[in-house]
Amino acid sequence: MAPADDFVMTVDSDYEADDAPPEPAKPSRSKSKSKGSGEGDEVALNPDFTFDPTGDVYADILGEASELNDLLTTRKRKRVAEDDDGSEEDAEDGWEDEAASEDGEDSDEDEDGDDDDDGSEQDDDMSDASDLDEGVEEEDYDSASGSEDETAADKARKAAFFAEPASNEPAADSFLSMNLSRPILKALTSLGFHTPTPIQSSTIPVALLGKDIVGNAVTGSGKTAAFVIPMLERLLYRDKSKHSAATRCIVLVPTRELAVQCFDVATKLAAHTDIRFCLAVGGLSLKAQEAALRARPDVVIATPGRLIDHLRNSPQFALDAVDILVLDEADRMLSDGFADELAEIVNACPRGRQTMLFSATMTDSVDELVKMSLNKPARLFVDAKRTTARSLVQEFVRVRKEEDRGGMLVALCKRTFKARAIIFFRSKKLAHQMRVAFALLNLNAGELHGDLTQEQRLRSLQQFRDGQVDFLMATDLASRGLDIKGVEVVINYDMPNQLALYLHRVGRTARAGARGRSVTLVGEADRKMLKAAIKHTATAQKDDTDKVDESVRHRVVPPDALTKWSAALADLKDEIARVLVEEKEEKAIRQAEMQIKKGENMMEHEKEIYSRPARTWFQSEKDKQKSAETSKQQYLVGASAASNKTAKATAAAAAKAAEKPKRDKFSGLSRRAKRRKLALEEDAADRASSNATGAAIRAAKKSQRPPKIGEPLPKLQIKDKDKRKKKVAKPGFESDLGARAGGKKSAAGGGAREGARAKRGDKIAGMGGKKGKGGTKKGKR
Repeated sequence: MAPADDFVMTVDSDYEADDAPPEPAKPSRSKSKSKGSGEGDEVALNPDFTFDPTGDVYADILGEASELNDLLTTRKRKRVAEDDDGSEEDAEDGWEDEAASEDGEDSDEDEDGDDDDDGSEQDDDMSDASDLDEGVEEEDYDSASGSEDETAADKARKAAFFAEPASNEPAADSFLSMNLSRPILKALTSLGFHTPTPIQSSTIPVALLGKDIVGNAVTGSGKTAAFVIPMLERLLYRDKSKHSAATRCIVLVPTRELAVQCFDVATKLAAHTDIRFCLAVGGLSLKAQEAALRARPDVVIATPGRLIDHLRNSPQFALDAVDILVLDEADRMLSDGFADELAEIVNACPRGRQTMLFSATMTDSVDELVKMSLNKPARLFVDAKRTTARSLVQEFVRVRKEEDRGGMLVALCKRTFKARAIIFFRSKKLAHQMRVAFALLNLNAGELHGDLTQEQRLRSLQQFRDGQVDFLMATDLASRGLDIKGVEVVINYDMPNQLALYLHRVGRTARAGARGRSVTLVGEADRKMLKAAIKHTATAQKDDTDKVDESVRHRVVPPDALTKWSAALADLKDEIARVLVEEKEEKAIRQAEMQIKKGENMMEHEKEIYSRPARTWFQSEKDKQKSAETSKQQYLVGASAASNKTAKATAAAAAKAAEKPKRDKFSGLSRRAKRRKLALEEDAADRASSNATGAAIRAAKKSQRPPKIGEPLPKLQIKDKDKRKKKVAKPGFESDLGARAGGKKSAAGGGAREGARAKRGDKIAGMGGKKGKGGTKKGKR
């Protein structure tokens, strides 16, 4: 059971039930048209188009619906301008108090209970950065590291790394002008997809040429079809002989749900072709995937971990014939969390492949992209870096007390957003707790996070798609790539640490040109991220004017509703704790039953189990844990893909600071004693060094002295006994004559060898033998 103080609950903002929200202003068209289309983005995108396999028939997002009635006190944005006397409106903390409501009630009080003494109306909107963070240092964000200021060296590196854009090529305004094959055009027509989006019109012609691509476009702009269509077109002309079957395309995605969605999209686009696909993700049947891979499908859509598992443990599966490698949500794949897996996969692919990288927050940092071994990639950034969709209305709610977050969220869902809402949380534990709280408050909610099994995750996602649940409690697992038809609002329970995560979260709504809304609870610690989010709205990027931006608003939760639902959650705290305890006990029972079943299988099928080859991995357990910890630390620190080195340095510095300092050998000594001890150590080191040097010099001089006259040369001492006994052949003539210098040679067979000097005592032709008692001694033969 979780301790009581570990129980986390907070609430988001809410509308009044009697006031309909004002219509969001139509986004102004940019003067410069998109590269791939002669019209604006609104014409190029089709809000009714969906790849949802269930055939979602829900109405458009927020389409003139009357259900969204809440207390939305929205005012047009004003810039804080100083009066002639130098006075400004009261905005000391960057937030402005709400004005009196329509029924004549006073404006909301500050946390300390003080009302505005002057009674002047405060600005409700929060779209101007200068209104929000007057005391916060100015900081810009670019596509990677958070700075728009590029040095000349960075620009030179990018110019050398990326291919020059082809400015003379005409933009494709329809799929018919792209020279696609009839089966693909037929599939596009049957799906109701007639006009390409800007990212599609820019990507497809370049991809058909086989060039590497780095693509960036806002969420919901059709990036999946942008790389699937040219991939299918190239596969139609593959070798189809009997012995040429091979896996030619790999699509890597960071999450299992995104892989399933990409598999559905590709299957529908290839409905009239003979191209085969395989889905390889964790949580699904491993044996079924191995059987599908043995058939050598043309395209494999996988997550990195499961793909490496098949590479090492599935027989007859390799990436030697891969022609196209695609990374969807590439900025996440290039981060430290997937760095080792991605390097393993890239090394297994041929270097002559075509590589395509896509994301809504794609980086153009050369240091990150060089990991993929790209060959002069085309940089296709059809939208401004890190921007939201132009049809998205962003609302922010000020959180004065952290304990009020839960009450705010329940008030929002009870009063305003009663269906088709995705609620994002920073932790799995908090998402589950709020799902239990919603169930006790008769709110139909599902959950989607990493603590669930894959079957439970897919079931929750399908129930939300089908409308069986009204709210989906999710972590950032669901923030990337998921295309769910009819999502009316995205609620951020807490502000993410990264701008990229915020853009991906709010990108689950307002997709394909449809309208959507996001509501974010912002505390005092989130002011810098709030400023960055407001600055990177689509209208702020498109229009550099001082006119009102109605796509960014400030929402207020009525104090009575906040008090009511905060008290309701407080009353349910004990009951929620009991539910969590029961779930924990049930989980323990299931794990025990699973262990028992595992033991029974081991005893019954022991020979078969041990006969199977052990599955291997390219990392040790220690390395795997280190990679997981690095990924978690990166998420908590909030570092972007290009600032991973800074995150590592910060984590290392924190770990080093946490270590217990060791006692120094000079600890406790006075300055005089410390200096004396250092001097003694230096003198001892000098003496040892001088003694060793002198001994070496004396030994060298002694070895160079000539021997005295008449003394034999010193013999070479060989320590090895085997080498001492072994005869060493002398070079030159002596070797040829077989003589030994200074040694005796017996004359076998009647005399010494020719050329050898005779010595005293040697027998020469039977003469000169030593005399003994019996006369001349015969030599030995």
